[in-house]
Amino acid sequence: MDTSAPAPLRGVPPRQLAWLRSELSDWTSQGLITPDQADQISSRYRPGDHTRFSIGRILLSLGGAFLGIGVIWLVAANLDELSPVTRFVAVVALWLAALVGGEALAARHASPPLVGAVRLLAALGAGAVIFQAAQSLQVPAFEPRLLGLWAAGTLLHGYVVRATMPFLVGIGTGVAWWFVQPLWDGPTGLTVVVLLGAGAVLAAGLAVLHDGRIDAFAWTWRTVAGGMALVAMFVAAIPDVGSEGVAWSPWLVTALVLAGVAALAAVLTRPGARVLEPLGAIAVLAVAVLIGLWTTGTDTSDIDTADWLHAAVSVVAYVALAVGLVALGTVRDHPPLTAMAMVGLVVFTTFQSFAVFAPIVTGAWLFVVLGTVFLGTGFLVDRARRGLAHALDTDQPGGPATLTPTSNPGGLR
Repeated sequence: MDTSAPAPLRGVPPRQLAWLRSELSDWTSQGLITPDQADQISSRYRPGDHTRFSIGRILLSLGGAFLGIGVIWLVAANLDELSPVTRFVAVVALWLAALVGGEALAARHASPPLVGAVRLLAALGAGAVIFQAAQSLQVPAFEPRLLGLWAAGTLLHGYVVRATMPFLVGIGTGVAWWFVQPLWDGPTGLTVVVLLGAGAVLAAGLAVLHDGRIDAFAWTWRTVAGGMALVAMFVAAIPDVGSEGVAWSPWLVTALVLAGVAALAAVLTRPGARVLEPLGAIAVLAVAVLIGLWTTGTDTSDIDTADWLHAAVSVVAYVALAVGLVALGTVRDHPPLTAMAMVGLVVFTTFQSFAVFAPIVTGAWLFVVLGTVFLGTGFLVDRARRGLAHALDTDQPGGPATLTPTSNPGGLR
């Protein structure tokens, strides 16, 4: 007599369960499996609550966000009716309560949305503590270093407890600091291009380093890398964006060093096809800087051969980047990369078409040219995506293990 306990039912999203049952019915009708086997397979699964954006989750997240922003706002409002010490103690007490409470709820396996909301409140509360401390020390609230401290603290929180909410707050504040700090003294267009490209290199290197270790964080870093690469190439293609050169500063050099270290670490510790990501980001940085340094003038009423050539090279470079991101999104099973590449390509092509063609081709012919450009670039991108998907589908199991897709595991809180 078999006394083994039955396998626990696995909860799956209702749409996936409906798809599975439809496939089982199809396989049964074709004689691939018996009806008993289909019933046994179907009985191992049950409908589960896998809705990422349920009303409860949204309300809890909004509540944590509003409360955290409200605390920061109260600090900014100065709370004149309280002494600086009282204000600081109150803000720290709220931050510690959210910090300890979030981890206590996680240890008790509380509802993931509730844990995420409390952790979000703790991450935002960390910013309130930093700004209140700066206010007490007579440090200006707009000092960029405060953003850097906030980003470092929330990233540390996210990594220590593998929590998504503090990590995302750290990413947002860190990206803001990445640009604000170097541009504090000398903002120029080409400096922005360098920062965008270096940010793409840093994020791509970190994404590769996180693969197989913290996949949710790798997913986010890869998204940041793709977005920064697209924006870097877009900004570089603006006519005469590099006319003022690069405003060098210790912070800009630090940013480039950090990007280089991340890329080098990825290449040395994760050999294989993965290294193409940071190397591709380095190529984007180099091409974007070269295009930015290529000045052709800003007079749209007098477009010469150099302007046409500059626009053509920019379009080719952007299309190549978009195709590369589509390929990476297909290989990594990362739909946001594909979506960003498509949207970026449409926006970039529209911008270039109106900037270059509009002074020469007017009226309905402008839209004819624009539509032709859209059709051509869309055909190339879609063909590349389909070809890559077909190649991956027919690839043998013995192919490179480094190309195994990674998706966003939504289970981290």
